[in-house]
Amino acid sequence: MSQNSYDIKCRFIIKLGKALHQFGTPAYRLEAHLKSVSETMGLQGSFLVTPTSLTFVLWQPTENPDDQPIESTHIVRVKPGEIDLGSLARTNDLVQQVQTTDMNLTQALIRLKEIQNKPNPYHQFWVALAYAASGGAFAMLMSSNWPTTLWASLLSLVVYFFVLRAEHSRRISDSLEPLVALSAAFLAMAIATFESQLNISVTVLSAIIIFIPGLSLTMALSELASRELVSGTARLMDASMVLFKLYFGAVLGMAIGAICWGQAVHPSPEVMPFWAKWLGVLLLSAGLAVVFKVRKKDIIWGVLAGFIAYAASLLGSLYLGEALGPFIGAFVVGIYANLYARWTKSPASVVLLQGIVLLVPGSKTYISLNSLVLGESIVNVPNLGSQTFLIFMSLVAGLVFANVAIPPKSTL
Repeated sequence: MSQNSYDIKCRFIIKLGKALHQFGTPAYRLEAHLKSVSETMGLQGSFLVTPTSLTFVLWQPTENPDDQPIESTHIVRVKPGEIDLGSLARTNDLVQQVQTTDMNLTQALIRLKEIQNKPNPYHQFWVALAYAASGGAFAMLMSSNWPTTLWASLLSLVVYFFVLRAEHSRRISDSLEPLVALSAAFLAMAIATFESQLNISVTVLSAIIIFIPGLSLTMALSELASRELVSGTARLMDASMVLFKLYFGAVLGMAIGAICWGQAVHPSPEVMPFWAKWLGVLLLSAGLAVVFKVRKKDIIWGVLAGFIAYAASLLGSLYLGEALGPFIGAFVVGIYANLYARWTKSPASVVLLQGIVLLVPGSKTYISLNSLVLGESIVNVPNLGSQTFLIFMSLVAGLVFANVAIPPKSTL
């Protein structure tokens, strides 16, 4: 292998690692994928991935063990990635084209840069609608009433406004989590002065549900279970800090709202029709597909993953209890995702994350924190803290067993 060939292969692997990290790939999947790609290119590699740094060590193996191999090391500081399932799928297609020699590395580097710089495939109108649908859908899943569902959807639009502003303002970006929670809580207190049926706590939680780091917490525990100790610990602490910032913003917003509008009266829980929860699953799955920038041809598979995960979890809860029911949901959706990857040659993560996100107890973590600090229960669930922990463990175990039952064909 010539020095020029070695250099361009190293450059492609490094650029690939940065791109996949940018698109929110977990450490254990990213390291395994980079190692697999390196080997197909005739190189050996060792990689260390954390949410804020990437380390690449690449070398060309030699036939004689006494010969000094060509070796290069690259360390880069990065920002934590955000989930972009559409770009993840396009990058996977690109790697497959390189491996089948349908595209040379020079062309691949150009195409990879285009994928990284590709704007959001969905217009702002559809993203705003997705935020509103997600907020209202979560209120449905919380068995709230219709006024709470309506106002949660509208406050989600306020949250999206701050997300748009954060793209152009460093000050808003740095304080985005507590700011959206504070604004949602303050406005919810104002709405409660003329809407007697509004459940303020559920409204605020539903409005900021996009920011609740349930998926990040699950990914962190999955990384720890895969012995990715550095990345898992860092991601776990990052998700915990996001949760604390959201909770502080909500408490502060409600306190300011109480001063301005007076204390609100929480209505008694109202049970929504059975079909409302299934409508919530549909709206939440479709909304998250837009938020996660899923390719249009993959949306139907992602929505189906949401229904499969939720239905399997409900069925499992009937026999194993609410804490262990998500194990069945994660197991079934994990198998579905691996089969999807085999059939379509796309990353399993494209549909897996859309299914798992309906099972993660991020909202229960928020509710547990509220009960711990204020001694108030947003929903009446006994032993919520221990139940939340068991659900997280059930999800991780379900995904592990799913990979044993149907081994994933792709490392992504």
